[in-house]
Amino acid sequence: MFVHQNKSMPNFPSDLEIAQSTEIKHIKTIANKIGIAEDDLQYYGKYKAKLPLHFIDEGKIKKSKLILVTAINPTPAGEGKTTVSVGLTDGLNKIGKKAIAVLREPSLGPVFGMKGGAAGGGYSQVIPMEDINLHFTGDFSAIEKANNLLAALIDNNLQNKEHTLNIDPRTIKWKRVMDMNDRALRQIIIGIGGTANGIPREDGFNITPASEVMAILCMSASIDDLKTRLGNIFIGFTFDKKAVYARDLKAEGAMALLLKDAIKPNLVQTLEGNPAILHGGPFANIAQGTNTIIATKTGLSLADYVVTEAGFGADLGAEKFMNIKCGYGHLQPHAIVLVATIRALRHHGGAKKDEYNTPSLERVTKGFLNLEKHIENCKQFGITPVVALNHFPFDTTEEIEFVQQQCSIHGVKAIITKGFELGGHGTTELAQAVCDSIKSGVNQFKPLYDWSLSIEDKIKTIATKIYGATAVEFSSKAHTQLKTIKTLGYDKLPVCMAKTEKSLSDNMELKGRPENFTVHVREFEFAAGAGFIIPILGEIMRMPGLPAVPASEHMDIDNNGKISGLS
Repeated sequence: MFVHQNKSMPNFPSDLEIAQSTEIKHIKTIANKIGIAEDDLQYYGKYKAKLPLHFIDEGKIKKSKLILVTAINPTPAGEGKTTVSVGLTDGLNKIGKKAIAVLREPSLGPVFGMKGGAAGGGYSQVIPMEDINLHFTGDFSAIEKANNLLAALIDNNLQNKEHTLNIDPRTIKWKRVMDMNDRALRQIIIGIGGTANGIPREDGFNITPASEVMAILCMSASIDDLKTRLGNIFIGFTFDKKAVYARDLKAEGAMALLLKDAIKPNLVQTLEGNPAILHGGPFANIAQGTNTIIATKTGLSLADYVVTEAGFGADLGAEKFMNIKCGYGHLQPHAIVLVATIRALRHHGGAKKDEYNTPSLERVTKGFLNLEKHIENCKQFGITPVVALNHFPFDTTEEIEFVQQQCSIHGVKAIITKGFELGGHGTTELAQAVCDSIKSGVNQFKPLYDWSLSIEDKIKTIATKIYGATAVEFSSKAHTQLKTIKTLGYDKLPVCMAKTEKSLSDNMELKGRPENFTVHVREFEFAAGAGFIIPILGEIMRMPGLPAVPASEHMDIDNNGKISGLS
């Protein structure tokens, strides 16, 4: 997650100004640092390239160290996970470690909506910043096209009288996608205007990061695996109640063709000229929130340390990283960095947005309960985290010392990080603390639940152990859908909870560490191709809307192609 830290530092250059003033190295120079020959690069201009899949080396992976960066529940302003991830990568390289950042690609929805950019911040960024935040190498576009090709094939089959699969349009679960926040597309009617325009039915759009195609790309190990997973996408039922899959439409080959380049990870660099791999971009509140298994394994094959992140708080991205990605990818994290800020603790202690920069030990004391719960959650996976206190100018010594003392009580180091202001120089202490955590041998990763449990038990395990809920309630619709999922044989898949990122609970208004609450499962979706069940909690939407004042209003480009307003 990005951080608008420069707003509280009026004389500090913007993220974009810093990125535009940095002398960027040719991508072949970055590739050479990690032993990649120029001929192995698929160039997208001078500063970004795709990597072939043959670099994945399972033997090397077992020897390398995987570091997960996660966070407490965020404020609307963001707490700087990506900033810390990039800064930590630079810090590790500064203390003599061979480290690569492996991160997600930004979605245009948040870029033009709330965030305005998502490539890190200050002097801890990945570049070329403008390209990364915009169309980059076209991965999201390819995912969108593959998704919507399947949608077109479904509606074409409904229209087709000769080669019909007899699909009942009322049962179709597949939605179109677009990489933009557009609430008007959540629920629509298609096929109106006469018989030549298709069969009228209710439909809708998800945002591209919520597409099952995105999830499949992130879970796939190879082209063959990709095709199998695409073919396993569940579409709906026939009129005689038989399940219909994408393979029944012979869609998987054409969809994979559209993804032939998107499956390859993207190589870029940090401001300090260290390698970074960006690939895949599912949100953590409505999807699994982690980059691709291919990218993570490529990083582990090319470096001794890989710094990766999972979206939003540890209750979302980290939980899914541990229980879903590590399961499918046979991955084992060796350390966790838990990002927090004093201002976020004030937020969880009751501060309003205009009070985030107002010192208050009382609010930090109350808000620490949120951090405390996330520390406990990390330990449930067998890993004692290192807390990264992302520094802001209005943090007081009193507040910082309180947090460090409380973390110490829990056996956790809390390190002040200044990657935003100082780049790698501001994160060397954090880098050393992470290395010490790995060397200690105390961290022994274990998943939270066994996939063989019932869906209900898996959900209850996450809700009670990670969120702190006392109970889980299922709507009548959810109960009916559970029966269908079990009938289809998908009940032994892991679960990917869709809930608000703003709270440990499913109620965004409950800050801090809520107690005595019930989690409500409104309905289910299931991603048979990606390999997980999606319980939808509360009022979460898979197509976000734009804020009252979108970030796009402040963006522009001049006649020389110079961009402004990205942050």
